Amino acid sequence: MKTLQELTLTSKFLFDQTMDIPEAHEAALQIILQNELIKLLTPSQTEKEIRTMPWLRSIRLDVYAMDQDNTLYNTEMQAERKGDLIKRSRYYQGLIDSSLLEPGNVNFNKLNNTCIIMITPFDLFGEGKYQYTFRSYCEEKRELELGDGAVRIFLNTRGTNNKEVNKELVDFLHYIEKTDDESAEAANSERIRLIHECVRKIKSSEEMGVKYMQLWEEKVYEREEGREEGKVIGEAVGKAIGKAEAVLEILQEFGEVPEELKDCILAQQDITVLNSWLKAAIKADSIGEFEKLLLG
Repeated sequence: MKTLQELTLTSKFLFDQTMDIPEAHEAALQIILQNELIKLLTPSQTEKEIRTMPWLRSIRLDVYAMDQDNTLYNTEMQAERKGDLIKRSRYYQGLIDSSLLEPGNVNFNKLNNTCIIMITPFDLFGEGKYQYTFRSYCEEKRELELGDGAVRIFLNTRGTNNKEVNKELVDFLHYIEKTDDESAEAANSERIRLIHECVRKIKSSEEMGVKYMQLWEEKVYEREEGREEGKVIGEAVGKAIGKAEAVLEILQEFGEVPEELKDCILAQQDITVLNSWLKAAIKADSIGEFEKLLLG
């Protein structure tokens, strides 16, 4: 376990707590989008849940806010490399869109512009770029943009194309990985220093320290609970396999067991069912008799 003071902004906890401060989130968006005019109208919401139907998968957004032009921003910190991040951003886009229009509103032009930003300490696309910005365009005419107001941006803290990217963005991405006084000072950016000041306040807060410890303890408890549950399930599966093999061993004394019946027995994991099958196998005098007893 890292201490709160050792965390960098690649930590979901520190990132969420920092971006929960509107000034910090606003400064980050201004740096990423190179637009100093962005002003957030609503307080940043962390861990915002969006669910369309009870039986469909919900999403939990890291940081969510709206600016003065009613553009919605979802900013995500993704420290762990996973193979579904691109499709996940598409799912996030769909669920965010589905929550924007009230029932009965027939004008789809009232959909807010949206910007999903995913920050990663790795290069998701392998092209060495700090920033990958995606908008919809026409396959037959690449310069023709769809203009549906949806933008997805993937940021890579370990890019190499320094000359092609705004220096403040490069400094900010490096700061995210290090998150210390030296990298904040070296950046020579008032916005990065503002974000760092928020980080320093969080790290020196006794309340935040307690919150971080509680979160860590909850995760440890969940892991232990998961291990215990896995152990119980493993033992149950082991017992089921043993029972199934015992049934097969008895039946094999009568001759070759049909593959379909063998697969059926080995696939069964209900101990109660297997116990009844074992009794039937002991009672039977042939494989056919066993099957009849099961049907009976």
